[in-house]
Amino acid sequence: MIMRRIIFAFVFFAAFLMSHHAVAQDLLKSQDLSTVNVDYLSDADIAKIQSQLKSNNLTIEQAEPMLLAKGMSASDFSKLKSKITSNTAQPKLESNTKKDGIAKEDFGRKQLEVVNVKVKDSLNALVFGSELFDNPTLDFAPNLQLATPVNYVLGAGDQLQISVYGVQQYNANIPVTVEGNISLDYVGQLSIAGMTIEAASQKIKAALSGVYSTVSSGQSKVSITLSQIRTIQITIIGAKQPGNYSVSSLATVYNALHLAGGPAKNGSYRAIELIRNNKVYKYVDIYDFLVIGDQSANVNLKDNDVIRIPAYSNRVTVEGAVKRPGIFEMKTGESFSSLLLFASGFNESAYTAAVNVIQKTAKEFKVKDIKQDEFNSYLPQSGDLFRVAKILNRFENRIKIDGAVFRPDTYSFYEGMRVSDLIAKAEGLKEDAYSKRARIIRLKSDLTIEIVNINLEKVSRGDLEADIPLNKEDVVTVYSILDFVEEYKITIDGEIKNPGVYVYYEGLTLNDLFVQAGGLTGSASKRVEVARMIMSEDIDEANPNKAELFNIEITPDNNEQSKNFSLFPFDVINIRKMAVYEKPEMVTISGAVNYAGKYVLASKKAKVFDIVKRAGGLTSVANLEGVKIKRPIKLKQIEDVESIDLNLGTNDSIQNKLEKKLKEKLKFAIIPVDWKSIVNGHDSNTNVTLLPGDEIEVATFNEGVKVTGNVLLTSEIPYDKGKGFTYYLDAVGGIDAKGWKKKAYIIYPNGKADVTKSFLFFRNYPRVTAGSQIIVPEKPEVKKMSTGEFVSIAGVLASLAGVIIAILR
Repeated sequence: MIMRRIIFAFVFFAAFLMSHHAVAQDLLKSQDLSTVNVDYLSDADIAKIQSQLKSNNLTIEQAEPMLLAKGMSASDFSKLKSKITSNTAQPKLESNTKKDGIAKEDFGRKQLEVVNVKVKDSLNALVFGSELFDNPTLDFAPNLQLATPVNYVLGAGDQLQISVYGVQQYNANIPVTVEGNISLDYVGQLSIAGMTIEAASQKIKAALSGVYSTVSSGQSKVSITLSQIRTIQITIIGAKQPGNYSVSSLATVYNALHLAGGPAKNGSYRAIELIRNNKVYKYVDIYDFLVIGDQSANVNLKDNDVIRIPAYSNRVTVEGAVKRPGIFEMKTGESFSSLLLFASGFNESAYTAAVNVIQKTAKEFKVKDIKQDEFNSYLPQSGDLFRVAKILNRFENRIKIDGAVFRPDTYSFYEGMRVSDLIAKAEGLKEDAYSKRARIIRLKSDLTIEIVNINLEKVSRGDLEADIPLNKEDVVTVYSILDFVEEYKITIDGEIKNPGVYVYYEGLTLNDLFVQAGGLTGSASKRVEVARMIMSEDIDEANPNKAELFNIEITPDNNEQSKNFSLFPFDVINIRKMAVYEKPEMVTISGAVNYAGKYVLASKKAKVFDIVKRAGGLTSVANLEGVKIKRPIKLKQIEDVESIDLNLGTNDSIQNKLEKKLKEKLKFAIIPVDWKSIVNGHDSNTNVTLLPGDEIEVATFNEGVKVTGNVLLTSEIPYDKGKGFTYYLDAVGGIDAKGWKKKAYIIYPNGKADVTKSFLFFRNYPRVTAGSQIIVPEKPEVKKMSTGEFVSIAGVLASLAGVIIAILR
């Protein structure tokens, strides 16, 4: 039983494959395609289907209605179309269009498929006109979305959409037969081949009015449009893709040339032949379109037309300073002027007086210069290479004037021009012009430079000997008297609102400078010192002074002094500050005091005890051992932290980490205060003199001891007066694996710190008080020596031992 099933399955599968193979053998003749699975078709089967379509002059799009009508699913058809498209080797339309016409949208789609595979021809890119066929967006395809031209001539393969609408109705798509007729219901055969669409419409309307009475009465209307255009067969030779093409009957010569990729490498762009009925119907010169936009040669094609592209006979090359360099095709009798027109003319930097051309003789090259007056007469020869040079970077009539004139600039030179003429062009001398001397920099005939000096005072009086003639490229410089004036400065400093350096002007006084510098400050005293430079032609060894000093008394509250003092260049003025001028400054007290807040330093030697007393003294909850001063650190002092040595051992990483942490937090310097000592005697050294900005902090009494750092549990342990340092470490579980017990330290409530001290095997821990904080730092990382390092050290020791033994012997 199992064997029978296997045999049945094998036979069924073989039959399935044979059925698909049979379908592939003749897809178009098969009556039932519902069982076809395109996934099982091989590349050979696809090739056979392509061959069938080609032999029947069909594309896969045109075969779509037929295949779907025979039962092929839309999804299978889509797969089949994709396989055929990917298997297509040539993108051109080679005699594969149905002769009875294609829909307008189908033709447009096929034109697009051809356009999309356009590839720029790099070998032929320099040939003028080649860009016309390398541009995929320029295909000259007829616009099939517009109404059919009234002069369109109907022929076999066209299809008309004829509609009667109104009282009576009729609608039909009627093809034009190969005999040139259409068949109308109730009318019969009408011959319309060779007629324009306009004439055929009149004939059809007349025929329909005999059948539909309301047409003649106007109650019904007749609409006749072209629903399908016929395809025509043309042949293109001499193109990049020569062959037979099926194109729309609306296609033109340029459209067909674009489909074929344009002329081949040696093809002509100017002598293309349109052959109709075995005779040359039209010569096509693409340059007419490129140069002047003339499309008169872009005529419509007819069935069996031949487009022949012969080889060119005369090509020349233009390079250099033209707007469109490249390779150009020339006709007999065209001159260099025509070639220049094709190249869009000279560009802005071209040398137009002559053009250099390299010609080819029977044996070698030769060079010829074409003058400007020969442009219309010289006839380019095949192979000529025209080189258009650039103009020289020089001027034929330039002259320049700069300096103390109203319009310094470059001007045009003319023969006989003199200095006065150039000054007049520059609209004359300015008021600050130096009249005794001006300079001319002149380029001599041997290309060396000389300087010629002139007297402008004599020139202005009309002295022709001084008013010398100029040469082209001369550069005339008129000096300004301001160029010879030294810029003087004056300095003011001290109790002035805007101290600094100011420009000195003749006649400047002390009052002027006070006002210019913003006036005196409120702390200015009556004492002003002016230092003046000493000038002398001779050295006075007996005079030890480097500057002359003037001590002046002023009225500080008035910028206008009754006795004004004249200033000289480079004077230095210092306004002294009043001997006593101090604004009230304050300190802050916070914490466990009766009246916390800010207090003015009424005495120059105000101390901690004085401020605490003014604050009402300490409260009952104050920690007598928790008084400290926070003093702001200036920027320079913060930089000095770099030099702090925490004395935590030789390990660099510990030192660096702690110093970094200290610098991050240290915005104030902490000054511990021994309050008990101050109370016992005000002359205690901790009763320090306060400075502006100091902050006195009085801590509240805390009965706990905080233990932090590298311990098992950071915690606060109640203070026990009889317990020592290690008791509190044990109370938090001891130190962790990274803890460094011998370097543990304590910070007391007043900011003072103490560290563990060691001597031999004895260790002395610091005293613990209430409110203190014990900190256990991290043990430094010890890098273990590798095997290689051990070996190296052993080798060094062995070498030393050998040297010592050798010495002892």
